[in-house]
Amino acid sequence: MKSKEIHTVEVRSPSDTKIQRFITSLEDPSIDIRHQSVKALGSIGKPAVEPLIHALTEAVDNDHRWYIALALSRVGVPVIDPLISAMRVYPEKEFRRFAAAALATIGIPAIEPLISAMASDDRELRGFLSLALCRIGKPAVEPLTRRLDDADEIIRSCATLTLWQMGETGLPAILDTIGKEE
Repeated sequence: MKSKEIHTVEVRSPSDTKIQRFITSLEDPSIDIRHQSVKALGSIGKPAVEPLIHALTEAVDNDHRWYIALALSRVGVPVIDPLISAMRVYPEKEFRRFAAAALATIGIPAIEPLISAMASDDRELRGFLSLALCRIGKPAVEPLTRRLDDADEIIRSCATLTLWQMGETGLPAILDTIGKEE
């Protein structure tokens, strides 16, 4: 078993080791070190996505989850599809909650993938996707409004409910759509 561990370490690239070191530093008692690690992981970009998602699945406390989600959001667009895919696979509420927070922080580029992912049969997943869209807010209204007449009944329903949850931000879009139908 030790030979496998040694072999695994030998085949790791220096960047993998560096990424893991930064991910481990997200639990450091020093807030400055955690912030430096978030910034470094964001700068590394796409190579940090899968290790960060994996770390989020294994995180045991919300403080650690928060810093992982923050690092994911700093990576930006390369995170969107893999993180939504991971949300489909990992049903744990805390994982999904912090993944949704990361996607919401990415903002506008995440809107269409979030809406499209609502076609899932997983109601709880749809709720977390909706939460991310609500956090994005006003920029999500027009794309959601376009989906109010989507061919997929689930997407139509989710778009309506998400706009409803947005309150003053989303309700005018629903009312306009109802007015046009009459």
